[in-house]
Amino acid sequence: MATSVSSTAGGTRRPGGGSRRTEILDAAAQLFARHGFHGVSMDDIGAAVGMTGPGLYRHFASKTAVLAEMLVRISEQLLAEGGARVVAAADAPAALDALLRGHIAFALGQPALITVHDRELGNVPETARRRIRRLQRLYVEEWVTVLAELFPHAAQARLRAAVHAAFGLLNSTPHSVGELPDAELAQLLHAMAHASLMSAAG
Repeated sequence: MATSVSSTAGGTRRPGGGSRRTEILDAAAQLFARHGFHGVSMDDIGAAVGMTGPGLYRHFASKTAVLAEMLVRISEQLLAEGGARVVAAADAPAALDALLRGHIAFALGQPALITVHDRELGNVPETARRRIRRLQRLYVEEWVTVLAELFPHAAQARLRAAVHAAFGLLNSTPHSVGELPDAELAQLLHAMAHASLMSAAG
């Protein structure tokens, strides 16, 4: 979510598996994306996972806590996975390719989270919101560091602006998922984002 980890998530798919807590977060993401944070109750979230609303309080203290953990968790995951991809890559071009593929997989698989982030971040308590923003800045810097290896003479500000612009393109999936087969859309997003990042060289 970095620059804009955001949706229109009508036909969003639910990530599978995971713990009961993860199941609750997945269901809440779908509901928040579709109806808005204020349009969803704990009872609604409970019904989506086959629990009574009060039963959710064994997992989360409030609906706000659900939203905060949802956005903190995905920000942590993007940063951790992005860093791991960079470390595993043989060189800067391979690292950029790996970052693109990882973010595209996220954007195609969880467009509801993109929507919720863009629309509901203001409803997250300030402490959690600062943490989310910090994680997102670190994620952006993973990309900037790779681009700086590719374009050592480019200004950092220019590279950072290019990364934010590329995120805007990649995080457009809430509006496009379902229009094309996933593989074709992934290829299109990769080609367009890669081309936009290459223009950062100046």
